[in-house]
Amino acid sequence: MHPRNVWQAMTRAGFLLSWWPWRSVAYLVSGAVFGSFVLVSVVLVAVVGGILAVVLVGLPLLVALALAGLPVARVERLRLRLVDPDPVPDPHREPSAPGLWPWLTTRLRERATWREFGYTLLYAGLLWPVDALLLAVALFLPASMVATPVLMATVGDGEEAKVLKQWTVTDWPTAFGCSVAGLVLLALGAYVLGVAAGARAGLTRLLIAVKDVELGERVVELARSRVRLVDAFEAERRRIERDLHDGAQQRLVALSVTLGLAGLDAPPGPLAEQLAKAQGEVGKALAELRELIHGIHPQVLADYGLQAAVTDAADRTAVPVDVTFDVPGRLPRAVESAAYFVVCEALANVDRHSGAHRAEVGGGHRDGRLYLDVRDDGRGGADAGRGSGLTGLADRVSVLDGRLSLSSPPGGPTLLRVEIPCETDDQTDESDTARSA
Repeated sequence: MHPRNVWQAMTRAGFLLSWWPWRSVAYLVSGAVFGSFVLVSVVLVAVVGGILAVVLVGLPLLVALALAGLPVARVERLRLRLVDPDPVPDPHREPSAPGLWPWLTTRLRERATWREFGYTLLYAGLLWPVDALLLAVALFLPASMVATPVLMATVGDGEEAKVLKQWTVTDWPTAFGCSVAGLVLLALGAYVLGVAAGARAGLTRLLIAVKDVELGERVVELARSRVRLVDAFEAERRRIERDLHDGAQQRLVALSVTLGLAGLDAPPGPLAEQLAKAQGEVGKALAELRELIHGIHPQVLADYGLQAAVTDAADRTAVPVDVTFDVPGRLPRAVESAAYFVVCEALANVDRHSGAHRAEVGGGHRDGRLYLDVRDDGRGGADAGRGSGLTGLADRVSVLDGRLSLSSPPGGPTLLRVEIPCETDDQTDESDTARSA
């Protein structure tokens, strides 16, 4: 429970009649019970592991001791739900491979593992005794005062009763007065336990929750994994393109040649007409396959780079396109692929929707960034969110830490801009030479 939540709960009129006092008591009682178990377990494993470490048998126990924070932190995250509605995420990463050894090395290298181990030692040595002391002072002592008349009627045979084992009560008015005082102290103790449970939960969350640094590390790892996925996706596209080009396309070419030769040998008539028709259909399938291969990963992009591929895309566009794009050298494959498909999608939108008479593709590479602009003089009003195909490309550019922006006021003009941080092969070679020097 955060301190703000504690204060809000305690300032409500029905706090004493709500579930919060009971939840606070349950949290502290379970903390004291579980803490005593943790103390005994940690001391036992440490002693036995230390003694047996001489003969190397105790080393696994010492490793288990270092990992003791894992189950303790897991139980603590579950116990927090008693008083804190906000879940505490598990800070541990998934191992890179299945099996005990990858899991063990991953856990021992994590900062969260050692922070949870430190929390376990603090919990076993200090926190649970504090929980027990607060329960004794704020709950059990007032409860024993409330029970004074019952003790006097049962244990004391109606003549006397011990209050907190310190004072002797010999008459009923005093016994009932002690009981009333105990009820008042119980009400005050409920507030004390509420504050204590909130502070205890806040401390636990502070010590075992995910830190900002670890969140940053996770973000970095997530970004790297996304880049790896993009690279794998591009490699798969190139493989499919190569298989289609070297396999299915060559077979269709061979089939077209065979049908043409058969048509030359066949006498004029229905058979020759059918062979010619079949050769025509094969030619159409071959043209469609070539267009499909070009859309998957154009050979000109793989062989000659982004600048040649952009010029090729502009030449295949129905609207006249001026190309002022200039890149000195090759760029990373993922960058070239993303930029190329942005240009293709933008020029396709110019053809289909803009009503433009002319378009321009410009930009270049400077200051470690690729700049790419696609302009047209059309009617404007383009919206990337209305099925233009640019949303997926924007996601793809963002994986590369780039930005895609669209400006298209009604009446035009439309400007699509892409910025992607990257280095050319020339810059990479120069930086490598400088480092080696």
